[in-house]
Amino acid sequence: MSLQPVPRSTLVERVIDQLRAQLMEGQWPCGTRIPTEDSLSKTLGVGRNTVREAVRALVHAGLLELRQGAGTFVRSDRDPTELVRRLADGTLRDQLEVRRALEVEAARLAALRRSDEDLKAISDALRARGSWTDDASLEAFVDRDAQFHLSVVRAGHNATLLEMYLYFWGGLQNTIARTEGDQHLPEPSHEAHEAVYEAIRRGSPAEAAEAASQLLTPALVATTAVHNKI
Repeated sequence: MSLQPVPRSTLVERVIDQLRAQLMEGQWPCGTRIPTEDSLSKTLGVGRNTVREAVRALVHAGLLELRQGAGTFVRSDRDPTELVRRLADGTLRDQLEVRRALEVEAARLAALRRSDEDLKAISDALRARGSWTDDASLEAFVDRDAQFHLSVVRAGHNATLLEMYLYFWGGLQNTIARTEGDQHLPEPSHEAHEAVYEAIRRGSPAEAAEAASQLLTPALVATTAVHNKI
């Protein structure tokens, strides 16, 4: 087999992999400036444009930060894309525990801070949620259910919590699909969702937190029992 030219995109990806490895291994600590494009180009044996594209990709991923006139600095030594992959590969028990932690705090804050507009948004989402039956689209129901939970998070008016929730959005939707689609797992009832809304409407943070916890507890207990048997 004869040698073939290396596609440019493949070369860029290889440079990205090497730069990411440097970051993950702590060779370039957070806050420090990485070598210049010219230096990296010579070390890696590639053109400066290839290095520039690789660096740009890592900036977009949140690992590096460009500072005008100062250079490129390490922003994080944890790759968000790798984190998302690991979350997706996590057990359902682990995912449910994280989801419960986020939604309990979201419900508590919503009860403290919700506005009339927030209450209407939660009520509308609850009404639209309905329930899922085997002859209906599970995907559509998962989206409606997720929108209800998202409306509660938004009502808490905590920008950081909202960003975290959106960051884990895919994994959170996966837990909804698995608890609804697996006949061996108790699915959160519509009444349990109504209890969360009512506690928020009454402005009771303790009751809202408890209702949010109880909403996911049956499925979590079931998955924990299965996990302990393994």
